[in-house]
Amino acid sequence: MKFIYPAVFKKCGESGFEGFFPDLYGINVKADSLEEAVELANEAARNWIEAELAEEEPEMPPVTDIDDLSPGEGGAVRNICVTVRFYEGWDE
Repeated sequence: MKFIYPAVFKKCGESGFEGFFPDLYGINVKADSLEEAVELANEAARNWIEAELAEEEPEMPPVTDIDDLSPGEGGAVRNICVTVRFYEGWDE
């Protein structure tokens, strides 16, 4: 199953980026480049989603429309796609 959530990346300082997911509570990443920040965000989103799905009654948050987000000057908004494979007991 695929989960797609937007992440907002803002330029911080001369050569760094901070990123967060408006819909996935508590995920914040910092990196030297946008590419590295996107990679860290992807890993963090995967961990967040897998932890939520492990709950007895998982509740996935609604997705914010990417057009409603503004990264500010030098920043970026990227949709992060996480694919999770379900095993016994799950239907895709």
